[in-house]
Amino acid sequence: MITIRSFKGEYLGDLYRISLATGHQGGDASHLYADPNLMGHIYSAPYANLEPSLVLLAMDDQGVAGFAVGVVNTPAWEDRLEREWWPRLRRQYPDPGHLPAADWTPDQRRAHMIHHPTRAPSVISAAYPAHLHLNLLPRQQGAGIGPLLLEAWLRLVAPRSPQAVHVGIGGQNQRAIGFWRRAGFRQAVLQDSEPSRTIWMGRQLSSVDAVSAQVDRTSNP
Repeated sequence: MITIRSFKGEYLGDLYRISLATGHQGGDASHLYADPNLMGHIYSAPYANLEPSLVLLAMDDQGVAGFAVGVVNTPAWEDRLEREWWPRLRRQYPDPGHLPAADWTPDQRRAHMIHHPTRAPSVISAAYPAHLHLNLLPRQQGAGIGPLLLEAWLRLVAPRSPQAVHVGIGGQNQRAIGFWRRAGFRQAVLQDSEPSRTIWMGRQLSSVDAVSAQVDRTSNP
C-alpha cells in the first residue's frame, strides 16, 4: 500500500538516503562516495529546506520509498541557491579545481558541482520553466508508483500555473528516459552546444488533467 504525503522535516534524512541509493543510473551509489550526503546536498535537500511545500513523499509499509521535488521557476531557483544554499556547502567542501579533473574522486566531482553548479540551459528553462526530480527506491521501481507520484506533484503545483516542466537525466539511464517518455516528456535538442552527459526532456502543461490521463500507471520507475 502506497500513500503520497506532504514533506515533514523529520523525513529529511530519508531524502538523503534515497538520493544516494538511486544516485548511480537509478541504482545504489553508496560504493562511490566517502561522504554519503553529497548527492542529497545537490539533488534533494535544497528543495526540502528552501521549498518544502513542493516536496512529496511516497510511503510504503517500510517507510519513505521515494520522493518528488521541484520548483516552478528554474532560473529564480538557481539564483536562490546561489544566495541561500551553496555558500554554506562551499565552506564545508573544498573546490578541487586546482587538481587535474581526471584525478578527481567522485566526492571531488560533486564538490566541484557545489562550487560551480551547472544552470539549466537557457533555452530549456525558457521553454520549460518548472523542473522536478523524482526518485524511487529499488523496492518500488517498476511497480507503477512513479506515475502516481508524478501526477500528485503536477496537481500540487497546478495552482501556481506552470506552463511547462523539464527534467535532466543522465544519458546512460535508459530506464529513466523511458519512464519520462511514457509520461509525455520529449527530448529537447540543444543547438550549438557542447556535448553533455545530461539529456533534457520537457513537457507542456496546458492541462494537468490531460497529463494525468496520459501517464501509464503501469510504467516505471
